[in-house]
Amino acid sequence: MRTLLRCLLIASLLTSCTRQHVSAPAAPPPVPDRRIQYGLASWYGRERQGQRTASGELYDSTQLTAAHRTAPLGTYALVTNLDNGRTVWVRINDRGPSTGERVLDLSYAAAHQLGMVRTGITRVKVEFLGPSRPLPSS
Repeated sequence: MRTLLRCLLIASLLTSCTRQHVSAPAAPPPVPDRRIQYGLASWYGRERQGQRTASGELYDSTQLTAAHRTAPLGTYALVTNLDNGRTVWVRINDRGPSTGERVLDLSYAAAHQLGMVRTGITRVKVEFLGPSRPLPSS
């Protein structure tokens, strides 16, 4: 009986040592709460020119980019100014905004296309389109 128990113990140890463990796939990056968000957007401008963004690239106020708290970096979004109907395609390359009631911080170029440079803040609709989508030519 003792020999049988030893054999079973050794067999179970060998089995557990040789079994390949398959780990669960990595969780996808966080995504916005919805594919469409509504809220306030502000813009940050030339004072941040040349500083590193969360994506590691240097901020360029002439590029159509934006900061969002949770959208994966590289995600493209169509932003609509709800006050005047103007739209712009942006790429999420930074984290923010730091002010809780805002959903986006836009680059100067994006704010200019939306017609919100003077007001500084506007109501927007943000439609997330996914990563690696090329910007349409104007």
